[in-house]
Amino acid sequence: MHDTDLDHARIAEATNLIDPVFRDTPQYFDEQLRAALGRRVLVKIETLNPLRSFKGRGVDLLAREFEPGTHLVCESTGNFGQAVGYAAARHGLSAEVFVPADTSPVKLDRMTSLGVRVHEVGDGRAEQAAREYAATHTNSVFVEDGQHPRISEGAGTIGVELLAEAIDTVVLPVGDGALITGVARWIKEHAPRTRVIGVCAEGAASMADSWRAGRVLPTERADTFAEGVAINSPVPESLDRMRLLVDDMVVVDDADMLAAMRTALETLGVLPEPAGAAGIAAIATHDLPGDVLATAITGANVSPALFDTVLTTG
Repeated sequence: MHDTDLDHARIAEATNLIDPVFRDTPQYFDEQLRAALGRRVLVKIETLNPLRSFKGRGVDLLAREFEPGTHLVCESTGNFGQAVGYAAARHGLSAEVFVPADTSPVKLDRMTSLGVRVHEVGDGRAEQAAREYAATHTNSVFVEDGQHPRISEGAGTIGVELLAEAIDTVVLPVGDGALITGVARWIKEHAPRTRVIGVCAEGAASMADSWRAGRVLPTERADTFAEGVAINSPVPESLDRMRLLVDDMVVVDDADMLAAMRTALETLGVLPEPAGAAGIAAIATHDLPGDVLATAITGANVSPALFDTVLTTG
């Protein structure tokens, strides 16, 4: 644990620093979910906040490091961009978010409502355009989800809350890796026997492949409807942390996540977006170790185009 740049003391401090609207989210055992999965699962709902996702924890912590008036610039498919916009408004900053041209209209509207200036960029150039903008505009800083340790440490407060219960295995979606590394840093310090397992989309498995290989293995493009985990080139710093902190990685396909969305709706009364249901999908389709598992529903910004598909019996 001493080789990682994530500090469990800063995670503990973050539990009192980050906006209370993101903290102490509901977590509970649901008997209908247990029956559906055949496993005892502690589920944490990270969607009942102004962003409908967990992203606010880490970005709120990071935003405290910048002087008022700073322009935060990032690339996002939507949830991280919302978090940057919300934190920017709260801390006297501004937000410039570069998004792929096919970004969900739901997420575009929500970013705009939070005061974000959104730049739609095609041809897979959103990140490059964001970096160029930050480099050429005064008082602008490029913020990369998964790279900065404060983002992971803010997300790590989820681990603090999960350990209010005794759990054998934590199963979390993996996109850029900020969530799982922050949670794992806390858990490995305070409950080292608890396993931490990450979940990638089969069509965006570069993080899982890179974790196994011990080096960044980018893919040409992500092929999944789960934009929240549609990563095709892992952040090296995040991969290094995962190699130290994560016990195993599994993949689920889009059909698995769609079924998990239905399961969550039918048992919990919550409709996750595809990436937000990846943990439930992994528990349903993989023989994961432990008597008591835990996962988080990490996002609920569902495109209306998916409503009919989810509500149709699989």
